[in-house]
Amino acid sequence: MQVEFKNEAFTNFSLPENKKAFEEALAKVESELGREYSLIIGGERITTEKKSSSFNPSNKEQVVGVVSQADQALAEKAIQTAASTFETWKKVPAQARSRYLYKAAAILRRRKHEFSAWLVKEAGKSWPEADADTAEAIDFMEYYARQMDKLSQRHDLPRIPDEDNELYYIPLGVGIVIPPWNFPLAIMAGMTTAALVAGNTVVLKPASTTPVIAAKFMEILEDAGVPAGVVNFVPGSGSEIGDYLVEHNLTRFISFTGSRDVGLRINELAAKHRPGQKWMKRLVAEMGGKDSIVVDNDCDLELAAQSIVASAFGFSGQKCSACSRAIVHQDVYDQVLGRVVELTKQLTVGDIRTNEFYTGPVVDEKAYNKILEYIEIGKTEGKLVAGGEKGPESGYFIMPTVFADVDPQARIMQEEIFGPVVAFTKANDFDHALEIANNTEYGLTGAVISRNRENLERAREEFHAGNLYFNRKCTGALVGVHPFGGFNMSGTDSKAGGPDYLLLFTQAKMVSEKL
Repeated sequence: MQVEFKNEAFTNFSLPENKKAFEEALAKVESELGREYSLIIGGERITTEKKSSSFNPSNKEQVVGVVSQADQALAEKAIQTAASTFETWKKVPAQARSRYLYKAAAILRRRKHEFSAWLVKEAGKSWPEADADTAEAIDFMEYYARQMDKLSQRHDLPRIPDEDNELYYIPLGVGIVIPPWNFPLAIMAGMTTAALVAGNTVVLKPASTTPVIAAKFMEILEDAGVPAGVVNFVPGSGSEIGDYLVEHNLTRFISFTGSRDVGLRINELAAKHRPGQKWMKRLVAEMGGKDSIVVDNDCDLELAAQSIVASAFGFSGQKCSACSRAIVHQDVYDQVLGRVVELTKQLTVGDIRTNEFYTGPVVDEKAYNKILEYIEIGKTEGKLVAGGEKGPESGYFIMPTVFADVDPQARIMQEEIFGPVVAFTKANDFDHALEIANNTEYGLTGAVISRNRENLERAREEFHAGNLYFNRKCTGALVGVHPFGGFNMSGTDSKAGGPDYLLLFTQAKMVSEKL
């Protein structure tokens, strides 16, 4: 009998033993900083002359690791290796493939604090945010293993006289996995292991700012016994190998999480047929959001303020689900805004190597400069009421920022900033609030804070977001509990961590036998 899926528990860092264990993990990781990491193709470690250094965003001078970079010849080698390995991997029974994931999840659980410590160093995550990222990676593997076990069971079709009919789900082939930097363990692990447990082989091109975490995850897969060539680790620049991998005629599918512009480019390239290509490539894409929390005039105002602050400023707003728009009923606008400003000014920002700061840096100089530019734009579009300034100069720190009285069509209300910035706009009534909530090109997450059942039911139907939450924050989706993916320019609504996700990496085959 299969053990029921249960989400991995978060670590309580107020307990001295947990705090001590995490500090020991940080010390271990710090002793390994600056090491070199090779490509892994078919189990072979390949070091290249061209390398890229990954830096700690809390300490701009500290090198986390030095990672070899693939060129097109090595990208070709990776795809050919994945294609040949697919011929054997696809024949491995589904439940045997699931067991690799159960094993990998168990190994990661034993190394949980170590991986969270890497997230602190390379991604700039606070202890709780890093712990949640690692827990989610464990959840993805546990959940997808169980889903594969279910999917591989016999799917009977209605019988007709003298015929036996059955539906199977078979793998697609070689997949290109392009994960994001903001959940460099959880989303990367989820995308990769969903593809492999379904019977596909993978070319993994990690995010350029967080490649060390992906390299460390390869250790987990190897330790779990995943055969060489099933997952091939190929870091490299998008301009050098990204398009090449997407366009290749042996590429069967692309699994991507990242920006709208990159996702649209991948979609365009993948749609074009190449000589020797036997299929239409499948794209699984999650492309960001511009997410709103709607606050009704009949609600718990403290809950509203706490939800906005947590959703806007957790991990410095670097979540595609983050609240960057607060749409507040005019009757309670001043109260909610005032409380959010009060709470925001209490937040602390600094090097999250210690657990004394609420949040840490943004990921790199490019993000830092982009967010600061948007803050300057915001000063012309609204009233700056909190933050708006740089944090400590040692890293890419930006203080949590709140703008008030912003027009719904303003740039900071429409464009994805991906940083610790939230814009407030006033709604005349609930109709107006829903109209504003739906006025962007995105449709990922949203929340409504209200006691009015009629309004909640209206929002259930009319608020166009893939993940909609009532009377809670709009971040923090749990695997299995909140299948995750959005509408419009937020992607293909893939619903990661949901019961339909593995279907995206398989194809249904019907076999009918005359009896």
